[in-house]
Amino acid sequence: MPLGAAIAGVESLKDRPVVAQLLAWNASALQDAKSDRNELTLTVDRAYIRQACAWLQQHSELKFNFLSDITCVDRYPQEPRFEVIYHLLSHSRKERVRLKVLLAGGDANVESVTSLWRGADFFEREIFDLFGVRFLGHPNLRRLLMPDNWDGHPLRKDYPVEGYR
Repeated sequence: MPLGAAIAGVESLKDRPVVAQLLAWNASALQDAKSDRNELTLTVDRAYIRQACAWLQQHSELKFNFLSDITCVDRYPQEPRFEVIYHLLSHSRKERVRLKVLLAGGDANVESVTSLWRGADFFEREIFDLFGVRFLGHPNLRRLLMPDNWDGHPLRKDYPVEGYR
């Protein structure tokens, strides 16, 4: 089966169940939407990410019960600099959705989702350690891979290749 062309924009995708339900819940939380290669990506305002995740997890029709990954992208020198990306799965519906939050370089913090999915603990710690993004409300936000006294965040694009000297 050939894949269709990419579809972008909330208005173009408002008939999709996930988009429609999020719009019904809080239209201001959803900033953008894109469907490409049968993958749905929703850009959520950072003020609503925890609530949007909780709503998707607990909604009786959607049931996105599994957080498979959280990752980060540094778009330096672009602003907003960081993208924090959440990959959710609904086992019962066999459907995936990707949520994206855009963060400015000077204000790289977002609410933690560890209260919803305990597995988010290490994903958030890894992003904090390597990118410097802070997760507000995280129960144990400390370095995971680098030594505690390490200077800087090695996956930032402005981090020196040979480290700080």
